Amino acid sequence: MKRAGKIRFLKPDLKSRLGEIDVESGTVLMEALLAAGLPVASSCRGDGVCTKCRLHVRVLEPNAVSPVTSHEKGLLERIHAENDERISCQTEVHGLIEVDAPYW
Repeated sequence: MKRAGKIRFLKPDLKSRLGEIDVESGTVLMEALLAAGLPVASSCRGDGVCTKCRLHVRVLEPNAVSPVTSHEKGLLERIHAENDERISCQTEVHGLIEVDAPYW
């Protein structure tokens, strides 16, 4: 059986409005959030160039997100990202995570 991903939200209003979003394992985080009706900042439309879609991602179970690729690592270094930030268009959801963005 294929694992399922789940996305939770840090902000109370999003928690109460959306609860948890269930996604198929391997779903790109940005795509899952857009499908749920949440805005995700981006000027490159998910091509992994602009870094505007970076989010705070808290991993709540082992292997809940895809490993950081060398491409994403370079993007994160370029923007001096915080330890818990990921580029949402480059991150796959494989388990339970909690996310936050300053503009939500």
